Amino acid sequence: MIALTDVHKRFAGSAGAALNGVSLEVARGEVFGVIGPSGAGKSTLIRLINALEVPSAGSVVVDGVDVASLRPPELRALRRRIGMIFQNFGLLSSRTVAANVAFPLRLAGVARAEREAKVAGLLARVGLADHAAKYPAQLSGGQKQRVGIARALATDPDILLCDEATSALDPETTRSVLDLLRTLNRDLGLTVVLITHEMEVVRTVCDRVAVLDQGQVVETGAVADIFAGATHAATRRMLAAIGA
Repeated sequence: MIALTDVHKRFAGSAGAALNGVSLEVARGEVFGVIGPSGAGKSTLIRLINALEVPSAGSVVVDGVDVASLRPPELRALRRRIGMIFQNFGLLSSRTVAANVAFPLRLAGVARAEREAKVAGLLARVGLADHAAKYPAQLSGGQKQRVGIARALATDPDILLCDEATSALDPETTRSVLDLLRTLNRDLGLTVVLITHEMEVVRTVCDRVAVLDQGQVVETGAVADIFAGATHAATRRMLAAIGA
């Protein structure tokens, strides 16, 4: 579903490369984790997948299409197939829960009746059917993230990108959000790419994982294999931090 081949990314004015020869593949329908310390290049990698950034060299291919080759209308169509959720939720504080979820549908020109029905279904799916009229300030962190997930699902994406989506949440809430992501992966066939610096998140929800360190993939494989036999020092440090 997603393939990065020898991807390099260097930002103007930066002393080093954010990504340096990254190659990885994400299979259709799997939950794929990308883990690494702060500054490893994780967020840059995820922004390359939906073409918020373009590679300095190498290729990023989504469902058989090189994203760097797309013209603006084609790129907009691709981005509708890619939902994204964020660490800081990214909600509009002046809009209700329902209006936040409806926002991408309004941008897409979906008729009001269809929009309202879609929003009601999405809020029910993420367990917030009774919170449609509330505002973000009235919600807990976990509820805010569920609104973010519902909004990301509004355009019926094939891929869900999660950029440190649980970092601002307590452990119990983190687990409930990860359970929701796994359910969506199973029920909707979503391909999920989950960026995190927490090994426990990887162990809980991911099928496979790539370890990123200083802009390079230093280890990749099935989660069980990485936990059982990590070979790179960066991976071992992260496992030691959770006592694994």
